[in-house]
Amino acid sequence: MNGPTISPARLDELRRNGAAVDLIDVRTPAEDRELHAAGARNTPLERLDPAAVMQSRSAAPTEPLYVICRSGGRADQACRAFLAAGHVNVVSVAGGPLAWEQAGLPVVRGKKTISLELQVRIAAGSLVLLGAVFALLVDPWFVLLSAFVGAGLVFAGVTDTCGMGMLLARMPWNQGGEDQSVCCPAGGGAAGVKGGAA
Repeated sequence: MNGPTISPARLDELRRNGAAVDLIDVRTPAEDRELHAAGARNTPLERLDPAAVMQSRSAAPTEPLYVICRSGGRADQACRAFLAAGHVNVVSVAGGPLAWEQAGLPVVRGKKTISLELQVRIAAGSLVLLGAVFALLVDPWFVLLSAFVGAGLVFAGVTDTCGMGMLLARMPWNQGGEDQSVCCPAGGGAAGVKGGAA
């Protein structure tokens, strides 16, 4: 995106100095349930509606909206979606919840899950392996499966858009059992932090 980013420590410093901090986490509900920044609202990227998010904010429209994800890719995609919808004051939080925790800021821990990034690696690797094995044992045309997955990975790397990741994000095991679109309770020391998606 090459747009504005902020470190978790700097964001916490702004909050401690009285600034309104509206934070959404755009990871899947399952990832959010495992670990998220205290006070962040989960708004999964695959269901992101920039207009609805902006309307539901408790912060003033002139205040920045902070967006966090695991490593920055989904946060950047969400920021681009907000910019395309005409909302310019969006900032990506660098490093995700792990950097948030490493900065000594409060997090909420829950049920362990496999990250979406690891799920994509497992699925892509399995499909490439199956394509190669079937090409050797069944029919040489199965090599096209491996080629298709390889081409998809190249496309994902070039465009920072992963079709397999978007598909996996919609799978039942990546969805929450309860409504994750509401604000999570703020943990100790984060009472001033609002909003956010995983």
